[in-house]
Amino acid sequence: MDDTGGDQRFMEDSSSTLTPVLRISQLDAFELDTALEQLVWSQFTQCFQHFKPGHLTPFEPELKAFLQLLLWRFTIYSQSATVGQALLNIRYKNDLSQAQKYQPMSRQQKLRYAVFNIGEKWLQERSHSLFLSCPTESVIHKARHLFTFLNGFMKVASLLNFLVFLQKGRFPTLTERFLGVRAVFSRPQSVREVGFEYMNRELLWHGFAEFLIFLFPLINTRKLKSSICSLFSPLEGLRVSDASQAAHCKECALCGEWPTMPHTIGCSHVFCYYCVKSNAIADMYLACPKCGMEVQKIEPVKLHIEMTEFHER
Repeated sequence: MDDTGGDQRFMEDSSSTLTPVLRISQLDAFELDTALEQLVWSQFTQCFQHFKPGHLTPFEPELKAFLQLLLWRFTIYSQSATVGQALLNIRYKNDLSQAQKYQPMSRQQKLRYAVFNIGEKWLQERSHSLFLSCPTESVIHKARHLFTFLNGFMKVASLLNFLVFLQKGRFPTLTERFLGVRAVFSRPQSVREVGFEYMNRELLWHGFAEFLIFLFPLINTRKLKSSICSLFSPLEGLRVSDASQAAHCKECALCGEWPTMPHTIGCSHVFCYYCVKSNAIADMYLACPKCGMEVQKIEPVKLHIEMTEFHER
């Protein structure tokens, strides 16, 4: 067993190739295990969704511990690997063994693993009710202070251990360090070589995509579109007669469809009420895409059309 640059290596036999276990792979395995526990618990609670609300609340810590114990029985105890590690081709190795070949976790290490992980989670969730069962108030007060101190101490120790893990690449959790188990690959991994040209191209496109994602929300596309349309369309008078306005009532200047609840903004063109209202909310300087006139006042045109038809008759 050799460890260079903080990368973990193992040897299945004398002819096996040494391969590193990346730090990100070990952390991904923990994320997968957490997601699996949440999925199992959600599926379990769905079985009791038609029962009385709060039916499982008094026994929730014990039920979670029982489900985690089942997962431990068919993963760590039988295969020396969690579900997340199995998906990433990783398993635990007995680091206390001096043998060069792979040595699985011992039975004592597996049992202690269950106590440290499952027992700690159960104690944290059940600690409040345990303190309430104490006979005297002084005992409750001392127990809470002791538990708070131990909990804070473990968090600080976990943080220091994680910093060491980032440097060394071994033992991401205190449990693994106390038990003397390390994550190794189940099968030898082939080393992948990635060319610098490919990496530079990927980094360039990734940076360009992030720039576009940051830039696009700042661009008012509606205003830009209307400005471009007004450049290629002849400008008309700001106000025209009602007859000319009635001639433009055949389509909405924004969507191009038959106008629904036709309204005008002061020019000869007609808009759907929802089109012009929504665009005016999105752009306070909305202008007509046909003639370039800015919104003055949104008014219905039904009355103007009826007066025009009356005069024509």
